[in-house]
Amino acid sequence: MLRAAMSSVLVVLCLLLVSCQTTKNQAIYIDFTDKEAQAEIRRTTESIHKPIRIALASVVSAKDTIGYYRKIADYVASQLDVPVILVQRNTYEEVNQLMANGAVDIAFSSTGAYGAYRGLTDVELLAMQQYQGNSLYTTYVIVNKSSTIETMEGLRGKSFAFTDPLSYSGHLSVMQHLKQNKELPERYFSRFFYTYNHDKSIWAVANNLADGASIDSMIYDYAQEKTPELIDQIRIIASIGSAPTGPIIMRKNLSSEMKEQLREIFLNMEKSPEARKGMQGLLIDRFVMPQPNLYEPLRNLYNRVDEL
Repeated sequence: MLRAAMSSVLVVLCLLLVSCQTTKNQAIYIDFTDKEAQAEIRRTTESIHKPIRIALASVVSAKDTIGYYRKIADYVASQLDVPVILVQRNTYEEVNQLMANGAVDIAFSSTGAYGAYRGLTDVELLAMQQYQGNSLYTTYVIVNKSSTIETMEGLRGKSFAFTDPLSYSGHLSVMQHLKQNKELPERYFSRFFYTYNHDKSIWAVANNLADGASIDSMIYDYAQEKTPELIDQIRIIASIGSAPTGPIIMRKNLSSEMKEQLREIFLNMEKSPEARKGMQGLLIDRFVMPQPNLYEPLRNLYNRVDEL
């Protein structure tokens, strides 16, 4: 009786903490803030079903996007016939740490986060995103619509919003641009700060909290669709280079069979009507085979200590 009562309490706690479905083919979403709860639920779930754990960072509004990621995770769960746990974090570094510690199996990484990854747990590319027939994006430098700034030079002595220290479009691309012109951000800008979220960078510029910011061109398109009122308050003054879209990465020590299954699932995901809804909500037309050669220049760039 005591064991049955304890089991009932544990189930109730799981429902309260993570609002999760416990069916075998549906994803469980966990936005952990309680480390003990995280450990307990992981132990309980793993002991039963050995779930696949997928990490992601809130690069745009977590509230708006988590439902789309759930559809993708649900599809993965249905195809593997095991539970899938979504683990959400606020920064790219936190996602890298989860992967480095072996706490997750797959991660929706960013271009910069993958370039900077140097964890003890080796990873490999699973797939990359394609949008409008392209797997490349551009860095957009934005200012307020009413601003008189017209070029990057016009941002000298102004305030600037970076996204994340590990973001390529939201940080490194601008750092590289400055370095090529023999400048440093602390000298070039009057001040700069990190928003840790692309739409917060857009919001900061739209509301004159920063004179400029740099964002991913795909995020700009996403915001244009979801929050056109914000996009109406900003304009693009410069484009910097191009970079491969953020990859989906996986632990290298997963079994060969599991890696093959996962790759087949992602490469065929657009054929599922429900999964496609999630992909379209994230501006992903399809997942394609990764091209490691596109990422190597960025990995080399992050190898330079002075750039980190």
